[in-house]
Amino acid sequence: MHESWKRLLADEFTKPYFKDLTEFVRKEREQHVVFPTSSQVFEALRLTPFDETKVLILGQDPYHNAGQAHGLSFSVPRGMEPPPSLQNIYKELTQDVGFKPPSHGCLTYWAEQGVLLLNSVLTVRAHTPGSHRGKGWEFFTDAIIRKLDARKRPLVFVLWGAYARKKVEFIDPNRHLIIESPHPSPMSARSGFFGSQPFSQVNSGLKSLGVAPVTWQLPD
Repeated sequence: MHESWKRLLADEFTKPYFKDLTEFVRKEREQHVVFPTSSQVFEALRLTPFDETKVLILGQDPYHNAGQAHGLSFSVPRGMEPPPSLQNIYKELTQDVGFKPPSHGCLTYWAEQGVLLLNSVLTVRAHTPGSHRGKGWEFFTDAIIRKLDARKRPLVFVLWGAYARKKVEFIDPNRHLIIESPHPSPMSARSGFFGSQPFSQVNSGLKSLGVAPVTWQLPD
């Protein structure tokens, strides 16, 4: 991860929960296939330094099928078919900001612009969604949200779905912009995600904060 995050999260690495979590993931990797690879677990924190974060888009678990997870919420590497939730994100982007869907599902370009694509849980056993929930990752990623909330320079938090929206308790709405809606998954996208215009809202919010907007269009 980026040095800025290493410094800020140094205390978390020494806490009992993180030691237990590390041991749990180590044993899981010995006995099962675990995604993403160990080198990509903190990819979001590597690509988007603390001081450069201007938007947080919070996911839940990494994708659990082979080749999909690479450490960024909702994103898959080039060469992988965009999963259904990401396809719905592309649909909303098209309606919201005139986005033209690329031939891939890699969102690294956003991360490099200051969009922290963070999952609440950073690992998962292959083909077993939710298998690493409740093992300690949530304490770690909640600490990340708290660090961002406490930062002097405000940012935009994007919370999709009931799980992500629970994190609003860690965010001061008087300092930061919070954008909430149903999740973009096929089960809930038509219940309020479609038409919510989160991407134009993000850029309007950033402009109001005196921060450069995100270029949502992804290079092909």
